[in-house]
Amino acid sequence: MFWRRNMESFRFVVITGMSGAGKTKVMQTLEDMGYYCVDNLPPVLIVRFADLCFRSHSSMQHVAVVTDIRGGTFFDTLPQALEELNQLNIPHEVVFLEASDEALVRRYMETRRVHPLAPGKRLQEGIAAERQILAGIRAQSDMIIDTTTMKGSDLREFLKSRFIIEKTQGRMNVTVCSFGFKYGVPIDADMIFDVRFLPNPFYVDKYKYWTGRVKEVADYIGNAPVTREFLDKLFDMTDFVIAQFQTSGKAQLTIAIGCTGGMHRSVYITERLGKYLRQKGVLVNVEHRDLPKNHVEHDGTEAIQ
Repeated sequence: MFWRRNMESFRFVVITGMSGAGKTKVMQTLEDMGYYCVDNLPPVLIVRFADLCFRSHSSMQHVAVVTDIRGGTFFDTLPQALEELNQLNIPHEVVFLEASDEALVRRYMETRRVHPLAPGKRLQEGIAAERQILAGIRAQSDMIIDTTTMKGSDLREFLKSRFIIEKTQGRMNVTVCSFGFKYGVPIDADMIFDVRFLPNPFYVDKYKYWTGRVKEVADYIGNAPVTREFLDKLFDMTDFVIAQFQTSGKAQLTIAIGCTGGMHRSVYITERLGKYLRQKGVLVNVEHRDLPKNHVEHDGTEAIQ
């Protein structure tokens, strides 16, 4: 009984990524949320520490550790540590922080700190070397957060939506996110649905700059037979997938819904799916990644019934 309860409630987050991308801010935010946090933990100690927390009867059920190139040659053992966690069936997730070269250079210039790989060298050389070293870990990460354009408050809200500690144990956190294919596919999505086959309000002059949350636009999309059929199938599939992932111990699931610009069809479907999941008792967070990138003249939240 203890092992089942522990598996469902335990969360072990490994934070890594580029120097200057915001790992410390992530750790501080998680600590404020109730996580037990350890900074600069060498990878050789991660498995032992995770196993100790996982087997513990104490309240250390939500843990986050930061590990990065400050560990020097010890950092090379991180892939092996992650594989050992898999072999021991210890639930864990890897969060990778990154930002553009320009953003990293600006942040280092503002703080006047020295890059760990660039003592006596040009800052950009250190950043380039770090990207190369971290390429393998980045590919293994469960979540990649690009902080290039993020404010501190934006990052905190994002983390709160993804890593909230719920009093109800064993419930998976689901994020449903709309996006526009023209801006790229979300790299942290577990499932991606392309809804560009649905009727497109963009070609109706009145709706061109109205979002999928405006009632008239929502009705235009939602009243189409193909939309109703798609939603029925989407709801059935998400019911099945969420149940299976939750049984396997997955802590969170990200479902991305994409259309061309991320303003009409994907927004409407995302809102509908989010509302459906809430009614089913799922812990759900709804996001519209690319809506701010569009020219919006009318938006609303009353449309999705």
